Amino acid sequence: MRSVDVVIVGGGMVGLLLARALHAAPLSIAIIDADDGSRPLTETPERRVSAVSVASQRMLQRLDVWSEITSQRLAEYTHMHVWEQDSFASIDFDAADVHQQALGHIIENQAIRRALWEKVSKQSNAEIIAERLQKIAVGSREAFITLADGSALSARLLVGADGANSIVRQQTGLPFTFWDYDHQAIVTTVRTERPHAHTARQVFTPYGPLAFLPLYDEHLCSIVWSQQTAQAQRLMSLDEKAFSHELSVAFDMQLGVCEVIDERFSYPLSMRYARQWVSNRVALIGDAVHTIHPLAGQGANLGLLDAAALAQTLHALAERDEDIGDAELLRPFERWRKTEAVKLIAAMEGFKRLFSNHDPVLKLVRGLGLSGVDKLPFVKQSFIQQAMGLSGELPVLARAGGSESQFPE
Repeated sequence: MRSVDVVIVGGGMVGLLLARALHAAPLSIAIIDADDGSRPLTETPERRVSAVSVASQRMLQRLDVWSEITSQRLAEYTHMHVWEQDSFASIDFDAADVHQQALGHIIENQAIRRALWEKVSKQSNAEIIAERLQKIAVGSREAFITLADGSALSARLLVGADGANSIVRQQTGLPFTFWDYDHQAIVTTVRTERPHAHTARQVFTPYGPLAFLPLYDEHLCSIVWSQQTAQAQRLMSLDEKAFSHELSVAFDMQLGVCEVIDERFSYPLSMRYARQWVSNRVALIGDAVHTIHPLAGQGANLGLLDAAALAQTLHALAERDEDIGDAELLRPFERWRKTEAVKLIAAMEGFKRLFSNHDPVLKLVRGLGLSGVDKLPFVKQSFIQQAMGLSGELPVLARAGGSESQFPE
């Protein structure tokens, strides 16, 4: 049985960012994931994309990963336009309002993952193990991990970064809260008649929000169409021509006629929130502890900030020669990230409920509210700061002027 300091289950963006952020720490790391993250991008855009905030961009730059991402493909967005269908409610955001070059970037998940994978695979203190997790046993001083091929590892800390259906969370019995939104998100790539002009757009329809996220080609957008389950199933049953027509109409023809150029897929939307993020020898981050409605596109950023916060905590513990797997020593990390996650979950739930109500009086209030905010520069700046991931208590790596040299804090 091999022994390491930290085992990270999950080699996605969140797990790999944690490993990369620990590259200078006096800790040995093993990342377990059977899926090869070095796969190059497909010729057509990947269907899974993320709206990467300025805070996340800072972290990727400071970990020497950003240049590898930009050598693949990405699209910055400098504007955001949000409106409600059949209403005068609308609001616009511009990077110039906060003296920034961009509000964020739309990047294919595999581009981020591949760049991180390449860096982590060359780290002297890290090893990527291409195998599936089979069993976990947690002792007082170590966690024991058995893999599908029969091999085993022990670690002072086991980190679950293995997604919404986390095996680590399930096998360690950490409790979580769950509710179904009764919505499904339809995701695909579309070609638009008019150029997207580096603008992220979202319309609230009677059945749920529809987002158009600009890609590297000015006539390509990734869409996330969140609809009530029955409506989503109806839309998925349409042929491409009929679906494209309904999509264009639902989007108020903002970019002209839209044409679906890739396979559509849908997935159910739910809120998951772990009531406990750490226990002795175990910590959870990313979708393993929280999934939120995609209407603000902040799920990936929330997970990346979890990873950076945990890395900062582990650096500090290692520097003080303290036990990195002791649950009580990990409580400050749990309280910190729980607070930030709860604020975002509450905000997304509030927006969803606000725009799900079809009462005409409430619709009028929404219109007045959005239009009012649009005319208040200081209030708008607060919204923009949140969208850019620059509000709340940020890890060192995400702060303006922050750097690894400030580890531990």
